[in-house]
Amino acid sequence: MAYNHTTGRPPRRGTARLKALLVPLILIGAIVGYNVSRDDDSSSASLPLPSSSTAPDEKSGEWKVGDCGGPDPEGSGDSYQALDCDDSGATFKALKIMDAAILPDSIQCPAGTDIIIQVSLTFGSSDSGIPNSTVCGRNLSGDHPGDAGAGGGQLVKGDCIDANAQEIACTQAGSADYKVLDLTKTEAECPSGTTDPLKLTIAIGRPYDYICATAAA
Repeated sequence: MAYNHTTGRPPRRGTARLKALLVPLILIGAIVGYNVSRDDDSSSASLPLPSSSTAPDEKSGEWKVGDCGGPDPEGSGDSYQALDCDDSGATFKALKIMDAAILPDSIQCPAGTDIIIQVSLTFGSSDSGIPNSTVCGRNLSGDHPGDAGAGGGQLVKGDCIDANAQEIACTQAGSADYKVLDLTKTEAECPSGTTDPLKLTIAIGRPYDYICATAAA
């Protein structure tokens, strides 16, 4: 690879593991989208949902863009429930709805996503369920770690990383750090201006294999 004359240091090819790169930065919880219980007196019943138009569809339990939710006080620490957007307990709004994914590496939400939550179908009183969809949520508060450059959420264009491909806030980036110009499958797809294409280790389902980067300062 050509020497980086701008920074006076050779381009680095990162060996970052995606699990180390992404998973600690994302809160992956679970929302029960539809609860089926069976006994002698009833056939099935759906989990109670808000009556607001911003709630998931009551018949299918499907979420849509604009739906809101928040922590479920009766569930575990990473459980969430559907709520009206003006409910005091609502903490996020659905920015995008994606297919369910067993492998976290295959989930790539859009920029601005502060929290990623898996919606599951549960049966009876079971705490586990079948993945149904993925909610890319944005905080209703002014705290948005998922914004490009903010240092949290998933890695997106405009973020900054250190020499180990760990995301950092761009305001804290120094001369040894990098700015992400794009995320691509091949080095050849990196845009003009890329001085440090960082090759990641192989991960099944991940939509990109290279971090196209340049010096942050």
